[in-house]
Parts: sequence; C-alpha cells; structure tokens
Amino acid sequence: MRVGILDILSLPSRHLASTVYRFVMTKQFASMTPQAVAVWCRRAGHETFYATYYGVGNPRRRLPSDLDVVFICSYTQASPLAYALAKLYRRAGTRAVIGGPHAKSFPTDCLRFFDIVVRDCNEELIRDIVAGAVDPGSVISSATAFDDLPTVEERMPEIRTAAFFLKRWRNFTSTVPILASVGCPYTCNFCVDWSNPFRLLSLDRLTTDLRYVGEHLPGIMVGFHDPNFGVKFDQVLEVMEGLPPTARPPYVIESSLSILRGNRMGRLHATNCVGIAPGVESWIDYANKAGVGREVGLKKVVRVAEHFRQLSEHIPYLQANFIFGLDSDRGNEPVELTQQFMLRTPFVWPTLNIPVPFGGTPLHAEYLRNRRILDAMPFGFYYAPYLVTTLKHYDPVTFYEKFIDLLRFSSSPEMLQRRRRSTPNRLVSRVNWARTMRTRAEIGIYRKLRDQLRTDQAFREFHEGRHRALPDFYHHEYERALGPYAELISRDDRRPDLTPYEAGRPAPCRKPPAVHN
Repeated sequence: MRVGILDILSLPSRHLASTVYRFVMTKQFASMTPQAVAVWCRRAGHETFYATYYGVGNPRRRLPSDLDVVFICSYTQASPLAYALAKLYRRAGTRAVIGGPHAKSFPTDCLRFFDIVVRDCNEELIRDIVAGAVDPGSVISSATAFDDLPTVEERMPEIRTAAFFLKRWRNFTSTVPILASVGCPYTCNFCVDWSNPFRLLSLDRLTTDLRYVGEHLPGIMVGFHDPNFGVKFDQVLEVMEGLPPTARPPYVIESSLSILRGNRMGRLHATNCVGIAPGVESWIDYANKAGVGREVGLKKVVRVAEHFRQLSEHIPYLQANFIFGLDSDRGNEPVELTQQFMLRTPFVWPTLNIPVPFGGTPLHAEYLRNRRILDAMPFGFYYAPYLVTTLKHYDPVTFYEKFIDLLRFSSSPEMLQRRRRSTPNRLVSRVNWARTMRTRAEIGIYRKLRDQLRTDQAFREFHEGRHRALPDFYHHEYERALGPYAELISRDDRRPDLTPYEAGRPAPCRKPPAVHN
C-alpha cells in the first residue's frame, strides 16, 4: 500500500513576518505520533510518505496524489485545512484518516469529512486501518495505549523531513521530539490531558534515544513532548545524568513549578536543560500547579516570581503561560497582577492565552451545558485572538481592551529594555526581541476585533450570545486564511458539530466529498 502521513501545524501564512516565524519556529513543532505512524507503516512493508505543513508552500504538494491511505494529524485551529485536504484525497479515492488533538477533541465533527477518526492509537490499530479492517464511519481508539514508541534512530527519515534545513540540522533551530511520559497528574478543567493518568514510558528507550542524539546529532535540540515533564523526576534525570556531560543534548520541557524545586533546578542545569515553560495560568486558580498552597493574588505573584528568579540562575530560557478570561477573572486586578509579574521577572517571556473549550474537557462540558459556546464559530478560530465563548465577568469590548493592555505592556520599549538588561544569554535575548516584535504586530489584530465590536451591533450581539448567525466578518477571515482551499468548505460545512462523542452512538450523516472545480 502507498500510505501518506501529513502533520498539519498551521494554516497558510499570509504575511512575510509570519512566514519567517513559521519557517524557523513553527516548523519545529512536529508531533511524535505522526512520525510513529510512519515507522509503524514502514515496518509493515508499506511504501510510506511523511510530511509536515507549517503554513509555508502548497500543502497539497507535500504528499503524492496517488495514495491508498492518508493519515492527517491536525490541531483544532488548523482543522479547516485538514477538512479541505480530506475532501481532495477522498475525491481521488484515497481513504482519509484523521488523528491528533482535533480528532480527540471533536471526533463527531471530524466524521463529516474523514472516513475514519482515531482518538488514541497503537501500532496494531494502525496496521488494522491500513489493512482495511476498520469500517468507514468509525471513531476508534486502540484497545490499549501504546507502551512505547519508535526510537529516534527509526524516526530519522521523518526527523530529517520535519526539522532539518537543506538536509542538515541547525543547533537550537532544529528539534528532535522525544517522550519520557504521557498523561498528567493534574486535572485542570481546560486541559485535554485532564483525565489521562500519568504513565512513565520505557527508560531504556529514553536512554537509547538520548545516546543516539548525543552521538549522531551533537548539539541538536531535544524537545520533550511530555504534558508534564518530571513527575517521576529522579528516574528520568538519572537517565540523563548517566550520559557523559559532553554527550548530553540541550533540551526544553514543559513542567509545573511544583515539581521544579530545591536541587532539581541544579540537576536540570547539569543535564543541559536550556528552556522551561511552566503553566501559571491564573493568579486565583490552579494553585496546586504553582506549588503555592492556597495563596492567591499578589501573594501568589510574589511567590511565583521568586521561584522563576531561582530558576533563572540555572536555566537560560524561561516562559510563563497565562490564561486571561477565566471565570475567576474580574475587573482590572488580573491585568495588574500579570503586569506586576512582568516587572518582577523581565527575564521570563509571558505567553498570554484566551480560554478555549476543547472537546472532552470539563470546561467544554460546562460551557456547552450553560450555552456559553458560540456554536456557529468555525473551529479555525479556536485560538487567540478569537473569542469562541461568552465570558462571565467581561463584555467582549472590555475584554479586548484589557487584553490589548497586557500585550502593549508586554511588548513596550520599557519591557524590551528590561529583558535585554536581565538576559545575559545572547540567543535568548534575540528570541525575546523577535517575540516582542511579533507581539507588537499582533496587537493590530486585537484592535481590529475590538473596533469591530464597537461599531458593528450585530457583531457585538453575536459575541454576547444574543445572535447565533456567524457574522460575515468571520466568513471573510476564514476564506482569507484558507485561500484557494476555502471553496472546498461551504458556509454550512463551517458550522461545527459540537455534539460530544459517545461510543456506540450512530455516526452522523456523512455527505459525499463535494469538490468545486
């Protein structure tokens, strides 16, 4: 069989600055599971083609047109492109299968465009799909979760495709994805891993992978894709400490502040950890992840800022992830507290997010039950800067004004100077400068939405939940983002099916894959 695997990381880029960012940065976010699927198909003797699409070039040309089966992995915000490509592949007689974050969150909607939807997989299930043992119209998960994944050495053809530039890797701009664990011990209501129990994967495979990278790809960056790195801290770090110091690849992680304490910070430094992105999320909620007990407000800011200061003595790149617009946010206090954190920790890059109710999470169930999801909003807008829900304590105009205040403060000349003075690492300083410039450019998008809310009553009523029809503004943005692929997704197709998936429930009526010539 001729099998294609396409990992869609972004919608098509429309601006030069965005194109450069996606070519350098987004390109490195390739997922591990599509690479594993490629290896599993190759092991089974199939002719396998793997590609990533990060917003640059023509996605249809990433893979051959005469495939028997195509596996597409997509984030929710990139799902419109996945849907359009599925129509084209099915028109050509190719069986279209979707997996990844969007398929796991919204499998019912995916069935409108794909033959098979995979929520969780292992090697056995992938072999069954390619062999035709899974019926069209199925939403399926493997009977058991995978115990292990292919090694870096086995994935090298896919890693070269995803991360190399002109067939060579570049230190700190080429990334090898690795998993030490899956699942998470926390139950954050917005997180798709809230119900996935933590599991440590094979330490022997981790040792093999790190040794291979150190020997064959010296200096290349390793990106741990663990939802929460270091839950079994000693066991994982002992693997890294077992490598010779000169053979330890630089690596980046996502972890919780509650894990990163005491001598663990020094051990991360000694094993060549160069970047950490903890989730702070809120100054009121999610205190268990920050390890501050019951402290909230300014007391939490002080504790968290001091923790980051200690981390900065060991780790060159730090990022803090925040969500603004949670039900616990009200008034200007969340803005002022986040600004206070920025002033105390200019060496930390603040990533500001808008709450998105991904399917399968408690947040989605609550918002759906209370009719707070804008059910006409296409999935292509399930990311910042777009609001896809009604907020508890802010009207849409006020919300955008406060969010713009945060972005302006974060990217102000004063903050840029503070970052330069507090960041001795030249590469990190350059990255922070580039992200500052990108943030300044993004402010214009937020202002455009705010101004539309101020001047267009129907647009405002839609965002207040009083008017259900999708404004033409979003249809035009949708079509602009998809470019020539927009005609493949009709206006009716753009309205998502938010019905939660229930095993055993009949599949929705699936229309033929209509394609306009």
